[in-house]
Amino acid sequence: MDFSGLLSMLGMADWNAGAFFAALLAIVVIDLVLAGDNAIVIAMAARNLPDNLRRKAIIWGTMGAVVTRVLMTIGVVWLLKIPGLLLVGGVALLWIAYRLLTQSDDGEAHGAQATTMAAALKTIIVADAVMGIDNVLGVAGAAKGSMALVIIGLLISVPIMVWGSTLALKLIERFPVTIFIGAAILVYTAMHMIVTEPIAQPLWNSVPGLNYAAYAIGFVVVLGGGWLVSRRRDGARAAE
Repeated sequence: MDFSGLLSMLGMADWNAGAFFAALLAIVVIDLVLAGDNAIVIAMAARNLPDNLRRKAIIWGTMGAVVTRVLMTIGVVWLLKIPGLLLVGGVALLWIAYRLLTQSDDGEAHGAQATTMAAALKTIIVADAVMGIDNVLGVAGAAKGSMALVIIGLLISVPIMVWGSTLALKLIERFPVTIFIGAAILVYTAMHMIVTEPIAQPLWNSVPGLNYAAYAIGFVVVLGGGWLVSRRRDGARAAE
């Protein structure tokens, strides 16, 4: 079977090899650019698991994230019709960033145990569903309507996220301040979703620079609040 036959089998009979590989390259680049924050979430969620479960959490978390993205991509046209989707997703991601930041070494975040595989996977999949909106839109646009190309591109993103998560986890273990850097990236992603929400544009355009002020407030509230909670917790431990 020649390549044109393969394209026909994939439902892409009107595509040529050049167009196929150009679109695939665009999808891979999008995955490389946008998978970084997802890898950070996976690493931060898995950091308090026992050593024998960390690798499993990274693998299964990545697979769950990819499946979630495939389902989101299939429903991307419907998703785009939901008013306020980016706003709600951004707020949810801010909360996820705060919880990941305030999770202690023994796995407690406001009393919730986060040292189980199920808890880590839940955090990973929910966060990726929220953060994956930009990735889904980018991939869907680059694929030009080809679901086969979307799925191929997302499958390629698996090793990218696994490798990125493993590297981020090593950095967190060696340099604990990396947790704040990771949280800052998540806050930036969340605020970008909020300020680009179409229904909120009249608000952001009403005052010059208001969107930049929103970014600053997001960083102060999440990172500053996380730092204060961590400091108080450490002080309470020292007093025990």
